Amino acid sequence: MHTVELLERALGAAASLGYHVRQDWLDGPGGGCEIKGEKWLFLDLASSPLDKLHIVADALSRERAGWRDKVDPALRQFLETRRAA
Repeated sequence: MHTVELLERALGAAASLGYHVRQDWLDGPGGGCEIKGEKWLFLDLASSPLDKLHIVADALSRERAGWRDKVDPALRQFLETRRAA
């Protein structure tokens, strides 16, 4: 599966977990945070799809494990491979 497709699926998983996503021109790669009790992902438009995927994957990896059964198998494999590295 292509990186862009994995990124789209990861963003969908993040949205289903309550993340708000903002893509903008940032002075850095971005990241995840919590603001006033809401989960946010900030992604730099200048970053590559792979860099954005890693940022979203970092946020997803901090979530509870119960959601992993609900994501696409290719995304789950990517996340598990990343975690093992």
